[in-house]
Amino acid sequence: MKVLLLTGLGALFFAYYWDDNFDPASLHGARVLLTGVSAGIGEELAYHYARLGSHLVLTAHTEALLQQVVGNCRKLGAPKVFYIAADMASPEVPERVVQFALDKLGGLDYLVLNHLGAAPAGTRVRSSQSTRWLMQAPPSWPWLSSPANAPTLSSERSPSPQAPPLPTKAFTPSPSGLGFLLRPVTRSRHLQMNFLSYVQLTSSALPSLTDSKGSLVVVSSLLGRVPTSFSSPYSAAKFALDSFFSSLRRELDVQEVNVAITMCVLGLRDRASAAEGVRGITRVRAAPGPKAALAVIRGGATRASGVFYPWRFHLLCLLRSWMPHSRAWFVRQELNITTPAAA
Repeated sequence: MKVLLLTGLGALFFAYYWDDNFDPASLHGARVLLTGVSAGIGEELAYHYARLGSHLVLTAHTEALLQQVVGNCRKLGAPKVFYIAADMASPEVPERVVQFALDKLGGLDYLVLNHLGAAPAGTRVRSSQSTRWLMQAPPSWPWLSSPANAPTLSSERSPSPQAPPLPTKAFTPSPSGLGFLLRPVTRSRHLQMNFLSYVQLTSSALPSLTDSKGSLVVVSSLLGRVPTSFSSPYSAAKFALDSFFSSLRRELDVQEVNVAITMCVLGLRDRASAAEGVRGITRVRAAPGPKAALAVIRGGATRASGVFYPWRFHLLCLLRSWMPHSRAWFVRQELNITTPAAA
């Protein structure tokens, strides 16, 4: 019986991943805003889009690395490549980045969100105190990290902080959660970089994506679907991304807004910083960056709701709901809990 069940599951997965209607020509001339391109999968995404003839606006925090990627994209044949150095931990930056892309490209067909803030040291040393990192405040709101700096409250009820107005050009549907999430009091530095900046970029780009019937592509992680040990700040942000964009997909669907949302569940990235951050903690092998990037591009171009790379992650995510105890066992096998924590 178990053999038949596993055989049936294997056949279903084979049929699912074999059905591929990806047409590379569809990306020629496509207008793409891509974040987090200085290294890793973001860099590989930029190179794939360049080879396919897309028009690009690239952004990352480090300008020197960004310029190198831009130069390589031009060598690979990208018709148009623009860049803007940006720190997504600054709340005013995401809207400015989208406006820059709209000015340079005249609109957007793809918004590909890939940027990621640095992991807290507590994640690597396996300290539960790393959860405090979630509430580290960005420079604009010091009262989140230091109560002494908090605004004083009078006996009268103060008005709630005003959320930035949502774009309205050619976009009448208004996803309900954006205003609340963008209130300053809701933010922390970690959540601003790894979650709220995604919301801001989406909010600013939705009018143009609605006009072009475009696509949102969100590069996330297995830790946004399956929780594991010693990753609470990172997992919190990734779970938030998954929940937000899944809900947004439903809202756009019921309002008949033809914007696709593709959530990409990826494994460990094959870059030095990622490997060092989990050295001695996990036995998971890094996925090849170029292949993972191509899987992301295929998913976005075919307007798939989800991309799993490696493909076995899809099965692991299903196990989370079907057999939670088995899922916990599989996750535990990937951890090297015998390695002593760093001091």
